[in-house]
Amino acid sequence: MERTPITVHRISPSGGRRVTIRVGGVDTVLGVAYGDRDLVEFLRRIDLPDPEELVLGDSVAIGWQDDPAHVYETQEAPPDE
Repeated sequence: MERTPITVHRISPSGGRRVTIRVGGVDTVLGVAYGDRDLVEFLRRIDLPDPEELVLGDSVAIGWQDDPAHVYETQEAPPDE
């Protein structure tokens, strides 16, 4: 299975998701995103065209690891009633 060039990793226990890009077989950390706005900014800084469309349009170039797309904090389960 081929990896996507941009990976949004699983949510960290403290919140946020590490974002990496793979170019030439090498992963580079772009930063930790705490929302879609951060992710768009990371992609803008590396001069990708239409970063908002990539993120908000759910591009196949972005792989969301383990947790749902566009979620950056763990969701606590509601208490049992």
